[in-house]
Amino acid sequence: MSRRPESIAQLQSWLGEQAYLADRGLATAVFLSLAIGQPLLVEGEAGVGKTEIAKALSACLDAELVRLQCYEGIDANQALYEWDYARQLVYLQALRQRAVPADRAGGTVPAEDFADDPVDEVFGPRFLLERPLLHAIQAGERAVLLIDEIDRADSEFEAFLLEVLSDFQVTVPEIGTIRADRPPIVVLTSNRTRELNDALRRRCLYHWIDYPDLDREVAIVRARAPEVDAALAARTAEVTRRMRGFDLIKKPGVSETIEWARAINVLGGRLDAQTAADTLGVVVKDHDDDVLLREHLPALLDGEADGR
Repeated sequence: MSRRPESIAQLQSWLGEQAYLADRGLATAVFLSLAIGQPLLVEGEAGVGKTEIAKALSACLDAELVRLQCYEGIDANQALYEWDYARQLVYLQALRQRAVPADRAGGTVPAEDFADDPVDEVFGPRFLLERPLLHAIQAGERAVLLIDEIDRADSEFEAFLLEVLSDFQVTVPEIGTIRADRPPIVVLTSNRTRELNDALRRRCLYHWIDYPDLDREVAIVRARAPEVDAALAARTAEVTRRMRGFDLIKKPGVSETIEWARAINVLGGRLDAQTAADTLGVVVKDHDDDVLLREHLPALLDGEADGR
């Protein structure tokens, strides 16, 4: 079993050691998920730290991080297990070659050198490729299972996932049922590109991660990019927050603030009009957003525009 915090404050301290500054609400949700053994569903805008909470949690708990990245069209086999067909074929070819007379005199390979049942051997554990869900089930409480961007998968996969999260067991027809004695820690993330099924939501604890206030965002930049001084961190965070006030297709997240501060620091550590124009692609990820913000860049830097 990986270690467990004794209090919310201790969990916040452990996460802080991993440069993840969780507020009281998020730390409480994570603490209860650990204490109750219930999956945690985290939603929020892109770049606010949903995936990073699972990474930081696995590090501070000394647990293995097992990540299942969801995408359109993902199915159960890609999430659970697959057979290593290439190795199975090589194994069967090796069996066939061993059955050929061992020498020109007609001697054969001794019968005891063969598997009792080659079919059972071919469809045995040695040829089973574990995918994230099966690996996490086998690791049990020693793992943090990150199911990232569950909203990108379709509703059929979501229903299958709900079944797995209910029992933490899977049946491999050729082998049998594999179950976790103690379930893994589970964190699901969603960007709300589609609405999730109510049954999955009820199965989980829930927390929404919003953009942090200015002071916390500055603290996050300083924690994640210690080479950036306090003045530049504050300046970068303030301008990024003004950008979020515009009607953007992709609003910059905290991760973009951190990367922008790092880029500006490399170029001399001063956020002026020229540096902002040169590095805008670090914080803005859409052409239309880029055009819009470049029109308002001087006002953004002077604090005269925030899109509201």
